[in-house]
Amino acid sequence: MKTGVIKKFSIEVNEPQLTSAIMYVSVSPSVPTSEVSKKMKAVAGVETVYETTGSFDVAVILKGANIAEVNRSVEEIRRLNGVLNTNTTIILRTIR
Repeated sequence: MKTGVIKKFSIEVNEPQLTSAIMYVSVSPSVPTSEVSKKMKAVAGVETVYETTGSFDVAVILKGANIAEVNRSVEEIRRLNGVLNTNTTIILRTIR
């Protein structure tokens, strides 16, 4: 056995009861995308925020106990200053 420092360790947990969604967000050119992304990350239910290229500026991974909880996160993000447009899809199944 080698000795040393563990650099990375992760545990993957099965979360079958959670509802997940991907939300795509267009950000106003007058507001820095990084500012809007930071505000999104603070919203309950937001797991990950990705700044992207393409039709949308940001992709957000949302998780909640049910669709109503995910929808609360969606509505809160839609109200953030700088958010112009959104498109949300509910994840039906994850294949790993």
